[in-house]
Amino acid sequence: MASTQTVAVLEQAFSAEQVLLPGTEAYRKANENYLSACLSDYSPAAFFQPRDPAEVAKFLHLASEHDIHFAIRGGGQQPLEACSNIDNGVTLDLSLIKGVELKDGSVSVGAGEHWLAVYEKVQAAGLAVGGSRSGKGGIGGLSLSGGLSFFSTREGFICDNVINFEVITASGEIVQANAHENADLWKALKGGGNNFGVVTRFDLRTYPQKPFWSGIVFYLASEANYPGQVEALVNEVTKPDVSSDTHFMVNLGYSKQFGDNMMGLNQVYYTGQDAAELYGANNEDTGKARIPPMLEPFTSVQPQIEQLNSFKIQTLAQGATEHAVMSSDRVRCSYMNCTLRTDTVALLSAADIYSKAIEPLKDIEGITLCLTLQAYPKSLLSKTAELGGNVLGLPSQEPLVTVLLLTYWKNREDDKRIVTTLQEALTDMEKDADSRGQRVPYIYLNYTSKFQDPFPSYGEENKKFLQQTSRKYDPEGLFQKNVPGGFKLF
Repeated sequence: MASTQTVAVLEQAFSAEQVLLPGTEAYRKANENYLSACLSDYSPAAFFQPRDPAEVAKFLHLASEHDIHFAIRGGGQQPLEACSNIDNGVTLDLSLIKGVELKDGSVSVGAGEHWLAVYEKVQAAGLAVGGSRSGKGGIGGLSLSGGLSFFSTREGFICDNVINFEVITASGEIVQANAHENADLWKALKGGGNNFGVVTRFDLRTYPQKPFWSGIVFYLASEANYPGQVEALVNEVTKPDVSSDTHFMVNLGYSKQFGDNMMGLNQVYYTGQDAAELYGANNEDTGKARIPPMLEPFTSVQPQIEQLNSFKIQTLAQGATEHAVMSSDRVRCSYMNCTLRTDTVALLSAADIYSKAIEPLKDIEGITLCLTLQAYPKSLLSKTAELGGNVLGLPSQEPLVTVLLLTYWKNREDDKRIVTTLQEALTDMEKDADSRGQRVPYIYLNYTSKFQDPFPSYGEENKKFLQQTSRKYDPEGLFQKNVPGGFKLF
């Protein structure tokens, strides 16, 4: 349908303040409200902001009847091209569907919320929930793709912690998807993305949680110290007595503000209920912060940039706020990823490939380059079956490592050069890991680039299940044909 006709349909069906049109200040603000400025390159015919699930259902009826193409936006924090914005069609903006309601053993969250509001609510009751490590993050992108939280080692993927989805299907029906009702849809949504309906509410399990220990360590990375950090990661997640109360990210990168040096950044957490009691006060002998022993290999690396470091006990909301401050938004952004086994040699080889590949990119204005290693411990992977299963297809017999190539930059004219270079580097990493027998064919949906289709990496059986579920709940293929963003099942 032509843009003018689409707008006319929306204006006839909904109030004027819900339909944001080009040339207005409201439209401009909505189109700038993305983590990645790459998403702001798109020019939808309108942003439509429903106020409740019934209006989402009404919109889907109109989309089917008038062949309206649309994108779905929750928090706008996923940088994948076109995943939450669209040219000429309608961006279905869920930002007005708010609400955080604490219940017995769970919290109900509107699709337009951000994680910080959720954390402030649950921690006031002495509880926590699995969500983004950044308070700015939206709910849907992580909850429909997998997702790692501060507590994932102990509590599992974010998607596995969703006990119920409120979903508006292509027919406009408002359904609940959980272990007892529409259980196939519940499972499919845990990793299946935007292929089945519009999720307007997420009910997530809660659990007791006290303030936890957080460590942020910046250091000048080199061949003398970075290999030890990778080895420490591998040793920690493979040892027999590995703690389920730790979470850590090992980063290697470059930013002009640090000169010509490669930078290292370790983000490490101990979430045990005894964190404040054991590590809340400085060491009486040294006057320095107490460090959980299993995390000392990540905090003792030298030479450090001590003025940037932080060791403290903090609440969930404080941790998410700290993480949000460290991230960039409204600049151009790219993610891409692969998954390797916990093999030190293979991981160091990937880092070497990356370090050499980014050399020609260092002159680009505003560029920040980062290779992030995040472990999937066995305790995380085994939690999936306990919590009802998902479609990710990850084995639980051994720990794994997701390898993220994260890049920020300023100017659109540099897009192709950056993405092409990093795509080639990622391909070389995968080939190298394959030659060593250390690659796992899993692609994490929330960290994908447009050239990566994660669904085949879930395994043939899981992809067939996703396709069957799509045919059942969306027989006419509205979310396959009219929602071009994200990755499709057919």
